[in-house]
Amino acid sequence: MASDPKNFVFEDVIKHNKTKDCWLVIDGKVYDVTPFMEDHPGGDEVLLAATGKDATDDFEDVGHSDDARGMMHKYYIGEIDRETVPKKRAYVKPADSNYNHDKTSEFVIKILQFIVPLVILGLAFVVRSYTKEKSA
Repeated sequence: MASDPKNFVFEDVIKHNKTKDCWLVIDGKVYDVTPFMEDHPGGDEVLLAATGKDATDDFEDVGHSDDARGMMHKYYIGEIDRETVPKKRAYVKPADSNYNHDKTSEFVIKILQFIVPLVILGLAFVVRSYTKEKSA
């Protein structure tokens, strides 16, 4: 790591979100992972999906090895100004979650998928019984 790290604002870091120019923010540090894109075991899509945000949780959730953590210093280019990183938004539950108009038709379809085979089975039983009586 450099003795005097460069400070970046989040707006500048998020511009680097392409395969040929990819920067990540992990634990307050900025990494230029462009040279690692082709070598990343998860593929470049994983790295690209982590751009434009604080990728600390993404990085930690995967459970990277000590070797992977040791490689990070090669890609370190500076620190992020934490004041410029957007705060994570808390999940807000929808106001009317008890009734969803779109799900009503799915419910009817599920009921019909259960009832129609039973009706067919019942009719087959009635026809079988009726034809058995006629032949006897």
